[in-house]
Amino acid sequence: MNLTSSGQLMPREEMLEVMRRKSHLVIGVPREVNLEEKRIALAPEAVSVIVQQGHRVIFEAKAGNSAHFADLEFTESGAELVSSPAEVYQSSDIILKVAPPSLAETALMKERQVLVSSLQMGTQQADYFRQLMSRKITAIAFEHIRDKTKSFPLVRAMSEIAGSTAILVASEYLSHPQLGKGRILGGFPGISPTEVIILGAGTVGESAARAAMGMGATVKVFDNNIYKLRRIQTNLNNRIFTSIIQPKVLVKAMRSADVMIGAIHTPDGRPPCLITEPMIREMKEGSVIIDVSIDQGGCFETSRVTSHSNPVFQVHGITHYCVPNIASRVPNTASYALSNFFAPILLNMGDSGGVEKQVKDDPGFRHGIYLYNGILTHKYAGEHFGLPFQDIDLLMAAYT
Repeated sequence: MNLTSSGQLMPREEMLEVMRRKSHLVIGVPREVNLEEKRIALAPEAVSVIVQQGHRVIFEAKAGNSAHFADLEFTESGAELVSSPAEVYQSSDIILKVAPPSLAETALMKERQVLVSSLQMGTQQADYFRQLMSRKITAIAFEHIRDKTKSFPLVRAMSEIAGSTAILVASEYLSHPQLGKGRILGGFPGISPTEVIILGAGTVGESAARAAMGMGATVKVFDNNIYKLRRIQTNLNNRIFTSIIQPKVLVKAMRSADVMIGAIHTPDGRPPCLITEPMIREMKEGSVIIDVSIDQGGCFETSRVTSHSNPVFQVHGITHYCVPNIASRVPNTASYALSNFFAPILLNMGDSGGVEKQVKDDPGFRHGIYLYNGILTHKYAGEHFGLPFQDIDLLMAAYT
């Protein structure tokens, strides 16, 4: 009998079989080139575990700086540090990123490499897919990977972070002497509590509600899905104010609100514009709007995309925060969440015999594939850009 990497006993003959099929991975982590992206895919602790299992991790120097990880932390964990992105791309079998690679980065990739990153379909162009296809890349969009319950674990983790962060951002601007009211978010003895409106009762909305309630604020949640409204009350164990989205009820709540969080998400396309400019005028001057839905185009008529370096603007005296990728505002926390997701996948990939084996055996992982050996498997991208595509499940059947 022998111990597996998870500490379980295994008969010697099974142990030999595992050793025969185990694959040694070479994972490359380049520095993010998008200035708005401060997260990194692997934390030093995860690198240490991966390296201990016999895999190599190649890091570009300063890749973790924006997430407050020093190069020394990675080298002490066993990572190999290189000075240029070209060295990362040319030395690795698997490229692990947060943001999708730019066209300049895809030009550095070698044939039949594996890319694991976000896809961000709304920002892509046909040339992105053509360049990856020409190099016969297998590309996985991590936001599309499902777990055994068919949910999207990484999307949920980032949504929870975004919801909590939205309240912290609202607190910062609500207390600002020029952009807010100079008021603390929450409750204080003898003073009426802050009123927070949340549009959307999904993961972002629930996390925002929990954070706001924890600070002592009064929370009102609006959503057209009765099931979600019932679920948020159950999960929060509190009979908070909930309502379907009725304009008269919503405007009445807006007149006394201090903060409004836009957390409407749609599976495809842009969320509906629920709050018009005349409705914004009904809010008190110095109130704060956080449009988390700006990633999909926003749910306020007055919203426009801002950046982490210039995050806010005012319309009718109302401060708007409309930064996409709000989780990148807390890159250290978000990087640990990403790392906790990626490390088990990479370890399992190595144990099972490599990427192709993982794709064939794990339907949830396979759901994240949008290119397989250069063949486009993303139906929307194929139809939108006029590119040939195939169904990934049929493709897998053909390979077996």
